[in-house]
Amino acid sequence: QLQLVESGGGLVQPGGSLRLSCTASGFPLDHYAIGWFRQAPGTETDGVSCISNSGGLSTNYADSVKGRFTISRDSAKNMIYLQMDSLKPEDTAIYRCAAKSRCGRNWRGAGADYWGQGTQVTVSS
Repeated sequence: QLQLVESGGGLVQPGGSLRLSCTASGFPLDHYAIGWFRQAPGTETDGVSCISNSGGLSTNYADSVKGRFTISRDSAKNMIYLQMDSLKPEDTAIYRCAAKSRCGRNWRGAGADYWGQGTQVTVSS
């Protein structure tokens, strides 16, 4: 079975940066679209970004992170990254990556085939 693992979370000040990583040990992710989702306390999971499988070129971003976050894929390392710049307190959440067949028009929805356990991002001064 496919199991995703996230890393890179931590505590940063507003305006700071973090890079999250997503991988699957022993399972190539090239044929999956990968989405990044986040969930703040008391809220439901929401999509942040999505990248198409390695044969595609599409990326998607929520309006709230557009221009600040960048999703990318390094197939040689079997890694997907979410570079987060200009972080704001409202970005504080548990971030999870998910594998799916495609990003699709409903890419922000929580429907996905496989999920990681999550990594905590806290933005605070």
